[in-house]
Amino acid sequence: MSRLQVVSGKGGTGKTTVAAALALALATEGKRTLLVEVEGRQGIAQLFETEALPYEERKIAVSSGGGEVFALAIDAERALLDYLQMFYKLGSAGRALKKLGAIDFATTIAPGVRDVLLTGKACEAVRRRDKRGRYVYDYVVMDAPPTGRITRFLNVNDEVAGLARIGPIHNQAQAVMGVLKSPQTAVHLVTLLEEMPVQETADGVAELRAAELPVGKVIVNMVRPHLLDEEALRDASAGRRKAIAASLASAGVPGGARLVPPLLEQAAEHAQRVELERAQRGVLTGLGLDAYELPLLSEGVELAGLYQLAKELRKQGAGS
Repeated sequence: MSRLQVVSGKGGTGKTTVAAALALALATEGKRTLLVEVEGRQGIAQLFETEALPYEERKIAVSSGGGEVFALAIDAERALLDYLQMFYKLGSAGRALKKLGAIDFATTIAPGVRDVLLTGKACEAVRRRDKRGRYVYDYVVMDAPPTGRITRFLNVNDEVAGLARIGPIHNQAQAVMGVLKSPQTAVHLVTLLEEMPVQETADGVAELRAAELPVGKVIVNMVRPHLLDEEALRDASAGRRKAIAASLASAGVPGGARLVPPLLEQAAEHAQRVELERAQRGVLTGLGLDAYELPLLSEGVELAGLYQLAKELRKQGAGS
C-alpha cells in the first residue's frame, strides 16, 4: 500500500473525517501514521477532541494493537523558514525576514510557493528515516484541499520546477514530484451517493489521470441503510394502498387505514433515494476504481465514531 495517502473530496462529503479514520485504520499492530492538515482549519484537532495542533508532530491517538497516530498542522510560513534554514542556512535572517513581512508575502503572493511548501513538508515526512535507517512513519495521511483544487495543489511543483531550472528550489520541486507521481502516493477521493459529489469525483479522477498523478480509491461516505427489501420498494413505487392496508390490518395495527398515506409517502421517498443511489453507484463503477464504503453515523462523528469508521476501513482492506 502507498505510504502517502492523500484524501480529497467535495466540500461537505466529510473528507477530514475520512482522513482521520484512515489514519487510525493504517496505524494498526504497532504501525505509526502521521496525519497532516494543510488548510489551517484545525479540523483534525476538533475530531480528536484535543487542543489546536501546533507546527510540530504530536501524538493524538492510539489505534488497535498499539499503533500510534501523530498529527501535524502545516503552516506555510513556518515551512518556508524551515526551507530557508535547510537550503540557505538563514536561521536568524529568516526570522528577520518574517518580521519584515517578507515571509507572509512569499507564501501568499508568490505563485505556487505556498503549495510547494505544504506538499514538500508532507513528502519530507514520507522520506524521513531514523538512525537505524527505518522509516519514521509507516504511513502519512494528508487531509488535502477539495477535489476542485487537488490536481493543481499536487502538480504545482512541476510548474515551479519549470520556472527554476537549477538550484535548491528546482531540486526540491523535483524531489517532491518524485514522491507524488510514484507508487508511494495514492490520491483518494471522498464522495456521497449524490449527483453533484459523484460528478465532481468523476471530474477529479479525470484531471488527476491527465496530470499523471496516482489515483487511489473512491471512498463513499455517509452511506445510509436500505430500510425496505425489493418487494417493499416495488409496492411503495406502485402505491399499493390496499395491499399495505391489508398487511397493517393482519398485523393488528389499529387505525391502519389512516397510516397508509404517510407510510406510502415516506416509502416512495425512500424508493426514489435508493434508485438515485443505484444510478450514482453505476457512475462510480464506470471510473474503474476500487471503493470503500463508510456508513452514516446516526449519532454524529465523535471520537468513538472515528474508531468505528476506522474498524470499517480495516474490514474492507485498509492497512492490510
